[in-house]
Amino acid sequence: MKHKILFSLLLVTFSSFLITGCDQGQKTAKVSQSVAKKYTQATFIEGIVSNDKGVIKTGIVKVTDENGRLITHVAVDNSHFRVEIPANTVLPILLTFSAESSTEKLVTAVIDDTITKYYINPSTTAIAKAAKAMGGYTRTNMVRAAEDTVHAPDANKTTTGWRGDPTTQYGGWH
Repeated sequence: MKHKILFSLLLVTFSSFLITGCDQGQKTAKVSQSVAKKYTQATFIEGIVSNDKGVIKTGIVKVTDENGRLITHVAVDNSHFRVEIPANTVLPILLTFSAESSTEKLVTAVIDDTITKYYINPSTTAIAKAAKAMGGYTRTNMVRAAEDTVHAPDANKTTTGWRGDPTTQYGGWH
C-alpha cells in the first residue's frame, strides 16, 4: 500500500515538472517570434503619392513610428519622394503624406526592411487603417487588410481571370 501511494505521489510530481517544462517552452517560443524588425543600416525609401484624381505634385511625407514620433520628413517633388531611413529604425513605420492645399492625409505602413518602393494613396491608407484596427501593423494584419480592401468581382477571381496581386506592397492593384 505504501508503494502505491509513493508511486502515485512520484507520478504526480513528475507530471507537474513535465507540464511546467512544456509551458516554459511555449513562453520562450512566443518571445522569440516577437523580435522587432529594424533597418540595420541607413536605407532610402522612395515612391509615388497619388489620390483618386491622379498624382499629387507637392506636399510633405513624414516618417513616424507607430506611436506618431517623427523620425524624418521629405518634400514631395512632382509626385515622387525619396527619404533616408536611419540605421536601427524599428519597424513598423508609417509614411504619411500631407499637403498645405488639402486636409487629406494619406498613409502607408512599412513592415519589411527589404522593400524600398512604396505607393502612398487612398488604397494604402485604407489598408493601413484596417490593419491598425485589427490589432497593429503585422504582416498577417496587412495581408488580411489588403485582401479585404480589394473589391474584385467574383468572376475575376479564377485562375485565368485574376488580374493582379491585391497584396503587392499592401497597396492593392498595380
